[in-house]
Amino acid sequence: MNVTDWIQFISWRDVLDVALVSVVIYNLLLLIRGTRAVQMLLGLLFIGAAYYLAGAADLLTLQQLLGSFLFVLPFAIIVLFQQEIRRALASFGRNPLWGLGTHQKTEATIHETVLAATAMAERRTGALIVIQRLEGLRNYIENGIAIDALVSYDLLINIFNPETPLHDGAVIIQEDRIAAAACFLPLTLNPELSKEFGTRHRAALGISEEVDALAVVVSEETGTISVAIDGRMIRDLDSKSLRNTLYQYLITDLSAQPEKQV
Repeated sequence: MNVTDWIQFISWRDVLDVALVSVVIYNLLLLIRGTRAVQMLLGLLFIGAAYYLAGAADLLTLQQLLGSFLFVLPFAIIVLFQQEIRRALASFGRNPLWGLGTHQKTEATIHETVLAATAMAERRTGALIVIQRLEGLRNYIENGIAIDALVSYDLLINIFNPETPLHDGAVIIQEDRIAAAACFLPLTLNPELSKEFGTRHRAALGISEEVDALAVVVSEETGTISVAIDGRMIRDLDSKSLRNTLYQYLITDLSAQPEKQV
């Protein structure tokens, strides 16, 4: 059967069916990325592969043992992935088209973050805001205080108020939600880093060296705004340049080098 025959054999319904299934699988993978569910899913895939190989090698006892486990697998999936299932249903309820609204969420996050960072810079209130990109930040979220609230100017201002118990540490944002506050981040070990940088800037650079996250830093001493990305620091940003930088790395994701680096 040549290519022409294949094209005639495949209908538009088949193409639509495959496309919709691909979108569902892609969004499910995005949902569990950076969580323990990835390891559990790999474990289940390993058991399935072992069952197939046991059957191919006529290892009847092993095949029967694994088959008994696979019989209860649907119930095990519900128990093991109950948190991810709840998150998927909640996400679907908020946006039935799932990933199609990602840019709008990111733009809203950028807007609220820029407003809060600019206001805190004027008041010389120190702040460290980490925004997740592709790599998960679950390990750092778990050592902080869980928030799970929509990103907003008012909430960010209140979190970093020096009179509140959550102002120390970093806020971590996932998509359009503040996942946790008061999170501890690894400090950079760069020996060439200027002595003028304090703990917040070193933590921002440290997390940007470990993962692909972006970190917004407001200096308590000088009131300047900086962004750490890929182990580099973009310094002395105003409201407009901060917005453009966040848009570039969170939406456009260009590889252009920043103008001001450490």
